[in-house]
Amino acid sequence: MEQKAKRVGKFNIIDLIAVVLILAVLVLAAWKILGPDDSVSAERAMTPVTFVVRAEGVPEELYDNCKKHLPSKLMASGALVGGEIVDVERQPYYVLDAGGNWVEDETHVTLLFTATTETPTAEVMTTKVGDQEVRIGKTDYILKSEYIEIQDGVIVDVIWGE
Repeated sequence: MEQKAKRVGKFNIIDLIAVVLILAVLVLAAWKILGPDDSVSAERAMTPVTFVVRAEGVPEELYDNCKKHLPSKLMASGALVGGEIVDVERQPYYVLDAGGNWVEDETHVTLLFTATTETPTAEVMTTKVGDQEVRIGKTDYILKSEYIEIQDGVIVDVIWGE
């Protein structure tokens, strides 16, 4: 037995649902075309970010080699990303000797890399370099540039703004 769809004026329920869906698609398309520009090239207010990455126990010669290549553009996933490593500082690296005393290791150093980037200004500042978030205390940070790559760094300072 065939059932007739309920009629509302000259439309039945199925016709009404189809019209609502078509209108929804048109409104969504208009919003996408005429709405806010969220593309990568969209003009946004940006906040400068400076962060420091500590790398402990690296070979002494890395300091001079890194210094030669500064400033160096930051990279992630094989592509340049916004920002650069602007400075590197050397500090002594200490180890425990057999007697339980801290002594300076003459063949290794602790390096402090200073890098800068920009992040979109927002109520909650989330800074990323590639896929890695930049947050104080983040361990196993990979600092990578055109010429430098440091594994297992620790972010020890982040400054948002000038």
